[in-house]
Amino acid sequence: GEYEWHETVINRVREVSEELKRPIAILADIQGPRIRTKVEAPFRVAKGDAVFVGDISAETEFPKTRGHWFFLDQPNIVHDIGVDDLILVEDGLLQFRVMKKEGNVLELEAINDGEVKNRKGVNLPDSKLRLPVITEKDARDIRFVVGHGVDYVGLSFVGNAEDIRSARTLMAGEGIAESALPKIVAKIERKEAIKNLNEIVHEADAVMVARGDLGIELPETRVAILQKEIIAASLSAVRPVIVATQMMKSMTENPRPTRAEVSDVTNAVIDHADAVMLSEESAMGKYPVETIRTMSEIIANTEESPFDNVYQTIGMNLRSEYATMVRSVYELAKSYDAEIILLVSESGFTARLMSHFRPDSRLFVATNNQRAWNRMALFWGVDATLFADNTQLDGIVDRLIGKLLAEGKVKKGERAVLCLGRHNKSDQLQLVGVREIG
Repeated sequence: GEYEWHETVINRVREVSEELKRPIAILADIQGPRIRTKVEAPFRVAKGDAVFVGDISAETEFPKTRGHWFFLDQPNIVHDIGVDDLILVEDGLLQFRVMKKEGNVLELEAINDGEVKNRKGVNLPDSKLRLPVITEKDARDIRFVVGHGVDYVGLSFVGNAEDIRSARTLMAGEGIAESALPKIVAKIERKEAIKNLNEIVHEADAVMVARGDLGIELPETRVAILQKEIIAASLSAVRPVIVATQMMKSMTENPRPTRAEVSDVTNAVIDHADAVMLSEESAMGKYPVETIRTMSEIIANTEESPFDNVYQTIGMNLRSEYATMVRSVYELAKSYDAEIILLVSESGFTARLMSHFRPDSRLFVATNNQRAWNRMALFWGVDATLFADNTQLDGIVDRLIGKLLAEGKVKKGERAVLCLGRHNKSDQLQLVGVREIG
């Protein structure tokens, strides 16, 4: 889309968020180094047919008299492709294997019947690509979304932690305070990303299980297991994790989901993902509102079931005194059977840590930070309230309780654990204690 269109959408989302007094986090999905076919006219191939691929940077030298041929639109990409490598076109619908390589020309064998069309996506699961994870277009797009205050940037085709650091360096160059920069969501969709999963998860601010390309780069029969592994790694590193792609795909055309789709969303909730994501269902489907309503019902039913219970505290690799203190607040709420946990969190970090433990207590968070308020929309179980008119956190607790009582979210007589997150550059968690609402 054009920047003007995106700017309009961003402004509308912010207006709705303010009107509803509900945080809405905006995730800008960066395209990444997407490789596409270039062909003069579509052509059909049968299993076993020979097809030739040329390097777009040497297009004028390509011997087009050889028969069926197409180009890859990334210059010099052919150099990174070897004999026996797979080339998958149009989400893997058409598959080729490299049989020979001569300079800038690859000779492929078609593994199945199909049609090669122009501008279709290409995956190279066996090739170690030297493409930068941030293209020139991506750099322009990142500068645009940073300037418009989005909350998260989704980085496509991440291969290692250095890719995330590159994006962070680019954003830092825009002259905006670090605390105001978007957080980075690493999209796990490449074979290389699975190999480097732990380093990616620890460098990123959040993680997305991007099952579309992941199911092309790796055997689709492994995707469900990989999803569980990625979620587990994210939880262990205390990173919010999103499950995406085709969760309710049939509702693009139909008013009801398939039973398999209901099961898919249910299992993502049981695996303790922070969020489940819709794509074409809400972007261009016939039933966007019905899809979201149905997904919400699935989530609610699953979280009310015994299958969503966390019988043992979710482990984490974050070794810090502060994380231990937050865990102690969780344990206190658990031991007192407190119905409510009330947090005050300036940056959202304390809220993210508490969310990680998936407490049975309802979790209400107050903040005076607009950006933190938006970002907390992604955190599991967090009901956040913004007090933008109050720069002092200490006085917010009573105002929060009063607001929650007025909205009917809490009742007099319910037990609450209250604590203030770290602020004023202090690493101490100020535990106010246990009190009865009202």
